[in-house]
Amino acid sequence: MRIRKLSNHEQPPWDLLLLADPSEELVSAYVKAGTCYIAEAQTGPPVGVIVLLPLTDGKLEIVNLAVKETMQGKGIGTSLLKHGVKVARKSGYQQIEIGTGNSSINQLALYQKAGFRITGIERDFFIRNYAEPIYENGIQCRDMIRLSMSLSDSG
Repeated sequence: MRIRKLSNHEQPPWDLLLLADPSEELVSAYVKAGTCYIAEAQTGPPVGVIVLLPLTDGKLEIVNLAVKETMQGKGIGTSLLKHGVKVARKSGYQQIEIGTGNSSINQLALYQKAGFRITGIERDFFIRNYAEPIYENGIQCRDMIRLSMSLSDSG
């Protein structure tokens, strides 16, 4: 598997992006403003995607991270996360952030195993920003759990 930056003339992998975020409008906006990297197997379409968006004050946010459902649990998400952290460090950012839903149990575990710490909760984020209710693991996705990692830490 290799991870590479999506070139300007390539179409983003919409099927993957919409796995992580069902809002085409939001995804379209942050894909245009951010940088998209894809994970590719030896052949075939991308199996994973990560989108990095610069924020103010030396911060970078991972606004989308998705792995093809049949390829989950094989370390691709971890590799994409590590790639995002590496890119952020090389680019001189001091902090990298990510947000996920309160119902995203596997993602919360993945991010914490990778060294991210919970730094806040945006109550009712998904209620305010999405027209249709989102359910995962039998739980309504209501709140955005914010996590961050200081890039001045070792690792």
